[in-house]
Amino acid sequence: MANLISRRLCEIRLVCMVVVAAGIANVLAAGEASEAAAWQSVKSGEAVVIMRHAIAPGIGDPQEFDIEDCSTQRNLSEAGRQQAAAIGDVLRSNGIEEAQVLSSQWCRCLETARLLNLGDPQPTEMLNSFFEDRLAEPEQTRELKESLREWSNRRSGALVMVTHQVNITALTGQFVGSGDMLIITIMDDEPVVLARISTE
Repeated sequence: MANLISRRLCEIRLVCMVVVAAGIANVLAAGEASEAAAWQSVKSGEAVVIMRHAIAPGIGDPQEFDIEDCSTQRNLSEAGRQQAAAIGDVLRSNGIEEAQVLSSQWCRCLETARLLNLGDPQPTEMLNSFFEDRLAEPEQTRELKESLREWSNRRSGALVMVTHQVNITALTGQFVGSGDMLIITIMDDEPVVLARISTE
């Protein structure tokens, strides 16, 4: 009797393991399908890629910060330049061969945007960091939401925005690391994250 019970328990454990493994496989497959659908939405213009600039060591900017002078700013490290180029490869591998690229006027964002090699970046004030001026956050975030809504309504092809962690967090509620990308769309006048792609 003891042996019979032991065998039955083994059989039950085996069935449970098979069910769990199948569940994990289904979740992974669903995740891959969801990310593929998100990239397709970028290609069609229904969604956009918004990303934090690549690795630029430090926090904030020096006191002598001058938007016209890169030598006064935090800039990409060599690792950051390599990361930015690799992010461009990730975008191309997902069917984004070219895009309209908007960038914060900060040098680390503009350099990231150029190294993506998807098109000439357009400096865009609404993507500028408000890390040192939090009073600017509500208006910039409102303007960004409106721009995203207009873009998704036009469906004008791929759009990539390069900005800062504080801007992305204010827009989506998500913290992003250097080079992280979010694929987002607007639903019911609010941004919805369809996928998160990390490249660190």
